[in-house]
Amino acid sequence: MEKLDARIRNHDREIEKMCNFHHQGFVDAITELLKVRADAEKLMGQVTDTNRRLQDAGREVTAQTEEVIRCRIQQRNMTTTVEKLQLCIPVLEMYSKLKEQLESKRYYAALKTMEQLENIYIPRVSQYRFCQIMAETLPKLREEIKEISMSDLKDFLESIRKHSDKIGETAMRQAQQHRTFISAVQKQASLGCAKPLYSLNGRTTLQHNGLVAGDAAEEEEADDEVLTAQDLVDFSPVYRCLHIYTILGDRETFENYYRKQRKKQARLVLQPQSNMHETVEGYRKYFNQIVGFFVVEDHILHATQGLVTRAFTDELWNMALSKIIAVLRTHSSYCNDPDLVLELKNLIVIFADTLQGYGFSVNRLFDLLFEIRDQYNETLLKKWALVFRHLQNFSFHFHTEIFEFPFHDAEIEKQPFPKKLPMSQSVPQIYIQVKEFIYASLKFSESLHRSSTEIDDMLRKSANLLLTRTLSGCLQNLIKKPHIGLTELVQIIINTTHLEQACKYLEDFITNITNVSPETIHTTRLYGLSTFKDARHAAEGEIYTKLNQKIDEFIQLADYEWGMAESDGRASGYLMDLINFLRSTFQVFTHLPGKVAQTACMSACKHLATSLMQMLLDTELKQISMGAIQQFNLDVIQCELFASSEPVPGFQGDTLQLAFIDLRQLLDLFMVWDWSTYLADYGQPTSKYLRVNPSTALALLEKMKDTSKKNNIFSQFRKNDRDKQKLIETVVKQLRSLVNGMSQHS
Repeated sequence: MEKLDARIRNHDREIEKMCNFHHQGFVDAITELLKVRADAEKLMGQVTDTNRRLQDAGREVTAQTEEVIRCRIQQRNMTTTVEKLQLCIPVLEMYSKLKEQLESKRYYAALKTMEQLENIYIPRVSQYRFCQIMAETLPKLREEIKEISMSDLKDFLESIRKHSDKIGETAMRQAQQHRTFISAVQKQASLGCAKPLYSLNGRTTLQHNGLVAGDAAEEEEADDEVLTAQDLVDFSPVYRCLHIYTILGDRETFENYYRKQRKKQARLVLQPQSNMHETVEGYRKYFNQIVGFFVVEDHILHATQGLVTRAFTDELWNMALSKIIAVLRTHSSYCNDPDLVLELKNLIVIFADTLQGYGFSVNRLFDLLFEIRDQYNETLLKKWALVFRHLQNFSFHFHTEIFEFPFHDAEIEKQPFPKKLPMSQSVPQIYIQVKEFIYASLKFSESLHRSSTEIDDMLRKSANLLLTRTLSGCLQNLIKKPHIGLTELVQIIINTTHLEQACKYLEDFITNITNVSPETIHTTRLYGLSTFKDARHAAEGEIYTKLNQKIDEFIQLADYEWGMAESDGRASGYLMDLINFLRSTFQVFTHLPGKVAQTACMSACKHLATSLMQMLLDTELKQISMGAIQQFNLDVIQCELFASSEPVPGFQGDTLQLAFIDLRQLLDLFMVWDWSTYLADYGQPTSKYLRVNPSTALALLEKMKDTSKKNNIFSQFRKNDRDKQKLIETVVKQLRSLVNGMSQHS
């Protein structure tokens, strides 16, 4: 503690020393400070005065400074506003541009503008309300654009439906002109080098599909410009609508709608008018609409990417083709005019060629043409049936037709004019009409893309139908007419003979047309020979029938007095008239083949003999006197004289007289009353009365027996009459036994 106290004292002495050392300085400082106080107060007054004066002077500066600050703030706000407006103005300008595009119907550009607004401009100023409203409006505008573009598409679809006819007409005319031009070039190139494939009436034609080059030239003059589908229809609506829906991401909906609507339109186009078959214009309009429809589809296929595909158009075409074929089958079946059917064929060919040029398959159409060709042949056959009916005359006066008929006769050529030919005028006319039919059939065969052999086969089959059905039917109907006379039937036989000889010239005619050799394995032969032979045989049969009918008419005029005591001493008048008729008739037969005339003569004599025999044996005839038998014998003698006079040359010996042998032996038996010989020689080959049948003799004897009874009522006591009556009864019994024996033996 002492040391501590000592240390404290030391420090205190040091502190005291230090204070003593500095005290004078402290005093000096206080003195100085007191001196400065007055100066400080003086300075304070000066500072206060200066501050007052400074405040007074700075008040104006402060006001100006505040004004500057305010201006700077305004300037900053204006700069900010300008910057913001510079961001908004492009948005508004784009929106204004969008409105203008919508008003001008530039929808594709409007959609692009919308896209820029949404992706670029609106996000920059999305905090503003007007941009939010604008952003909400854009989807609605898109929907409006979709609706408007769809409305335009509907108008486009309606437009192409209306213009399909014109589009198709233009396309078919161009295809027609092209084919005609190609045909003309090929024909011109072949001139002088080779014989033309088809030559109608000796004139080489440049005809193709029913059109000649001159017609094509006229059409080309009328249509100098080659019009296309784009020239007739504005396709921009469909392009625009496709782009719009593509941009909107709804392309599939658009494609489905377009295809669905086109399918509906296809069904409408394929629906024909009920009276389409009445005129070629009906068919033309139908084809034009279909071609126009598929030309548009082909253009859409190539001008757009995927709106329609080849598969879709092929499906649509196959559906249409089935409908077209069904429609043509139905409507063509109503057509009876071959010219209209031919024009329809030409239209179908042009229709097929046009669509084939656009890549569509048309093989089924050409198959249909073969069906229509059969119908065309049917209409031709009906037309030529009328022609042949009008030619059914037998005039012997000829005009220029004879020079086209292959007839050569040296004797007739030596005769002076006017010449008289054995055939009728109808013969060369029929020959010419058959050639015209072949020409008409050939017209249909053109442009069917078939070989010469196939065309040759078509022509020959058509000609065979004409000969075997139409011409044969006309000849048969003519032959069967009830009023036709023997002279006409004879002329028919002569005519058919000449037509039969001309058939080989028809073969050559077809060969010259088609350049197909008749020796070809598959070549069809003409059946004209059988046709004319059948007609000739029918005419011959009708001659035999007519002769027999005429003989029956004369026989009906017979008026025998069956109970007469003695004959008149001359033949009956009806029989002489009949023989005179037969003589004159057989003179007409001189132009007939010998066998026909002989057969007709033999048939007539046999029928006459049979009719006379039936007259004697008629069951209604009860009694016959010997005088009637004698009169009948005179008539039979005239018949035998006629037969021996050789009314038709070529009979050997008494062949024709044998037709009356049954009558002769029967009458001789009764005239001579040679019953003992008849009964004794019955059944012997050498019998004098071999052709007399016991039943025939019995029937006639019964009639005489009744007559004897009636005439001898008062003479029955005369011996001769009694003996004759007994003889008759005896002969009757023997004849009955022969008849009974024959029936038992049979």
